[in-house]
Order: sequence, then C-alpha cells, then structure tokens
Amino acid sequence: MTIPGDDEFSYPVKVGHISANPFTVRISADPADLARLEAQWGVREVRSFEAEVVLSRWKRDGVRVKGHVSVSIVQDCVVTLDPVAQKIEEDFEAIFLPENSRLAKRVRDGTAELVLDPEGPDLPETFTGDSIDVGGVAAEFAALAIDPYPRKQGADYADRIESDPATDKKPSPFAVLQGFKRDDTAS
Repeated sequence: MTIPGDDEFSYPVKVGHISANPFTVRISADPADLARLEAQWGVREVRSFEAEVVLSRWKRDGVRVKGHVSVSIVQDCVVTLDPVAQKIEEDFEAIFLPENSRLAKRVRDGTAELVLDPEGPDLPETFTGDSIDVGGVAAEFAALAIDPYPRKQGADYADRIESDPATDKKPSPFAVLQGFKRDDTAS
C-alpha cells in the first residue's frame, strides 16, 4: 500500500485501535476531499463520496477491511462530450498484514502455497507504520467501478460518422493503370 500524498484522498485508522470485535467507520468527503478525488480519478465532478467500513482483526496480526462505498460522479460522454452522471454502489473487502508479519514474508518470498479463488478476496496487502488508509482503500475500489467509456443515454456513434462505407467506393489501385495504353509495337 502506498503512502498517500497531500493531493490524494485519505482516511487513516490506527491499527492499535482495532480489536477482535469489529467496529464501523463512516467516511463522508468534504468539498476539499471531493476535489482531491476529481483530480485522482480524472472526472469532471465528484458530487458525493460516502463509505461505511467495518474493521476487525484477521488471524493474529492482520486487519480485515470490509465495506460499502457510494459515489456520485459526472463524466464527459465519449460521443458528445456532454455531462453524464453515474452512481456507484460498490462492496469491497481487503486484508492487510504488517510488513514484518511472518504471513506477509511467506507470501512475498513464495514459500507459502496459495490457492487463489478468482471470485474470492485479493491477496493480503502489507502496511507499514501504525495506520491503514481505509479512505484510500474505499476510493480505490470506487475508482475500479467507474465506467471508462461513459455514454449519454441515446447518444450513438451513427450520426458522428463522416462517411458511409456502403456508398463510398474507393478506386481500385489498378484503375490508374487502365488509362495507360499498352504499346504493342515491338522494336
């Protein structure tokens, strides 16, 4: 997990405050946070960002982060460049291990046998220090749900085509040669 900069959305939680009993953190972005998310995601506007995150211990020294993120954004239509609103509702789950954990070392050096379920949770991520950025985790999962090619309802490429391939006939490359007469006179 990377350390967020001042220009990235972040909501760190101290790992020492996480016990075996799960607790919930609610995140609601203020206008400055919304501007950070706009810049991070490269969208026209982020109208709202809310997340509910449940944190609990995982195994001995790991942390399980489970939650739901709700986001409202505006993007440019790929056809007309008009604004397109999108509502994102995404569930997420991640597991974090301290960098010095034996489990994290076994995953990194390949000595542990891992059975990966493509539909299951991702591999555990490592963290350094005493905090996990749950805001960054929620923002990352929301970013993955953003439509990369937003299209305004009813917008179609058909009226944007400059020529119609059915009626446009390209001349044959040999058509130029037809104009040349063959000289049958032998010298």
